[in-house]
Amino acid sequence: MTREERRRSLQLVIEEVNGKASVIAGTGAPSTRETIFLTRDAKDVGADAVLIVSPYYFKPDSRELFEHYSNVISSTDIPVIIYNVPKFTGYNVDPDVIVRLVEEYDQVVGVKDSGGSIGQISDLIHRVGNRTSVLAGTADVILPCLLMGGKGGVLAVANVAPRLCVDLYNHFKQHEIERARQIQMKMLYLNDVLVKRFNQISAIKEAMKQLGKAAGYPRRPSLPLDEKAQNEVREMLATLGID
Repeated sequence: MTREERRRSLQLVIEEVNGKASVIAGTGAPSTRETIFLTRDAKDVGADAVLIVSPYYFKPDSRELFEHYSNVISSTDIPVIIYNVPKFTGYNVDPDVIVRLVEEYDQVVGVKDSGGSIGQISDLIHRVGNRTSVLAGTADVILPCLLMGGKGGVLAVANVAPRLCVDLYNHFKQHEIERARQIQMKMLYLNDVLVKRFNQISAIKEAMKQLGKAAGYPRRPSLPLDEKAQNEVREMLATLGID
């Protein structure tokens, strides 16, 4: 997808949302230069914030990573959420880098941590939770994150089961911890099938298709799930009562 195509796609989303919700654009790229371009484009077309994944393919050290984010953040005044996802980038963002960025830039309004380590999430909450929103990036730690003082989550499984995610959050806010725990146990199964067991792009699109949502097909090299995997997704949805 070209830069102009990405810009137009984001414009279409913003037009469709029409102010009914905030639009957070993913603008992370392997190079600082491209990330700056995409971030400025997001600001120009009206996104409310940007989610910036750490550079992938080449692995920057902590000094390089801080400079990368520093240059991007300084390039525009849009709110920034730092995105740590070792599963896809191949490395974990050092919490010290995140802490320094939060301390030096008020624009850093959130940190999405998809590493799955409640220890690291807890450390971030302890160190910067009073200055920025620490968010769980994977469904299997959403309740532990909230219990430790996190502000919420950005979850892949919410595409398939948004009500389940909202119910967990609401029960937590209402101090109904046992109800929230029961939902968390369901989300462990949901996350295992859709995110861990299969290609999550293919699995989430298949689940949405089975629920009657027009999610389309994954782009190559990702392929639609085979019949056996489709049946596993169907069984999971039925077991959890998601329809």
